[in-house]
Amino acid sequence: MALITKVKLYREQTGMKQADLATRVGVRRETIVHLENGRYNPSLKLAMDIAKVFRVTVEELFEFVEDEPQNS
Repeated sequence: MALITKVKLYREQTGMKQADLATRVGVRRETIVHLENGRYNPSLKLAMDIAKVFRVTVEELFEFVEDEPQNS
C-alpha cells in the first residue's frame, strides 16, 4: 500500500511554509519535507495534528492506495 498525501496542497493553499507547519505541529521541517515527498508515513497523532491545522479530516489529507501488481 502507498500513502498519498495532500499536505503540500493544503499548505500551499494557506500560504504556509514548511517550517511554519513544522513549528505548529512540533516536528522538524525535514519531517514535513519527507512527508510531502511520500518518504515518511506520519504517526496517527501527527496526522491528526496536521489535519487540525488545516481544519480538515485525516481522510481528506491522507489516502492509502493499493500498489499495482507487478508482473512475475
